[in-house]
Amino acid sequence: MHDKTFAKVEQEIAVDSVLGCLLGGAVGDAAGLPTERLSRKRIERLYGAVPVRHRFLFGRGMFSDDTEHTVMVALALLRHPRDPVAFQRALSWSLRWWLLAIPAAVGMATAKAILRLWVGVPVSKSGVHSAGNGPAMRSAIIGVALVDDQSAREEFARLSCRLTHTDQRAEEAASLVAEAASLAAKRCGTEIALERLQAMVHSAEMRAHFEHMERALRKGRSVSEFAKDIGCGERVSGFAPHSVAVAIFAWLRHRQDFPSVLSAVISCGGDTDTVAAIACGICGAEVGEQGIPAHLVLRICDWPLSVSFLRKVAASFTSRANPSELPRLLWPFLVLRNIVFLLVVLFHGVRRLFPPY
Repeated sequence: MHDKTFAKVEQEIAVDSVLGCLLGGAVGDAAGLPTERLSRKRIERLYGAVPVRHRFLFGRGMFSDDTEHTVMVALALLRHPRDPVAFQRALSWSLRWWLLAIPAAVGMATAKAILRLWVGVPVSKSGVHSAGNGPAMRSAIIGVALVDDQSAREEFARLSCRLTHTDQRAEEAASLVAEAASLAAKRCGTEIALERLQAMVHSAEMRAHFEHMERALRKGRSVSEFAKDIGCGERVSGFAPHSVAVAIFAWLRHRQDFPSVLSAVISCGGDTDTVAAIACGICGAEVGEQGIPAHLVLRICDWPLSVSFLRKVAASFTSRANPSELPRLLWPFLVLRNIVFLLVVLFHGVRRLFPPY
């Protein structure tokens, strides 16, 4: 028997926060994709002060794995809002089918974990030892969906993480993103938010980052200056403690200013699509759709995972639809879409071989 949907659970979820989180993360993902892996200096040389607009395909944006994973987590949550084990099992099957669609972007640890799932390794043992960004990039929606239940947030984030990554730093990063999104949805003050997040820090790396964060916020330092303080002066790596620290700092530094959050994290270089997806997912949970520039949403051109599909997912968190009535992705069409996406990625790769890159 299927679990009750969120509308039948005694929990109020602000639809604008859910939609803002989904749209914000998707915009960050799409806008950050063209500059992924570029250094800060190279981005400055190309664009100067980074304008907030899409550059992936003729002035339009497309989604990468950051948005795809977030949607898979959201749908698994909708099916199993009170059963973390069933949630993990549902997410594991979504990940299996997602990999079969030949995604153009997939982290090495995530790919290995999904292959382990396909050969019969149980979900409790499928993860590999890695502190990559995979779990963190899909965790903001957990914080918004479980906004009033911290223990549930931590458990769902932990099980989502353990599917693919077993390093405690990846788990810590995923939990921090979920908590930050929850605090953003509740519009908590910066001092309270920072205190709550610091209480969840366990690793030496993240503890040091939060010490820098507190000082940088007090001194009004920029996001790029903070990134340099924590060893990411040229680019933000795919190491979760780095990416999540920069994303959370950008949100706290530019509260309720979505364009500034987006521009600031892209300017840092490196894993720009993932850092932007995390930071803008958190910020979007706070500002809602109305706080996200409309042109950034309207100029996303993708299918079958589209802006329209994201709206349907968000609406499902407050509707009374049965699990069988939840929006479904047309997985076979993802293969065709992914071929087009891969060709565009290859074009960008070749383009970077020539000036002014």
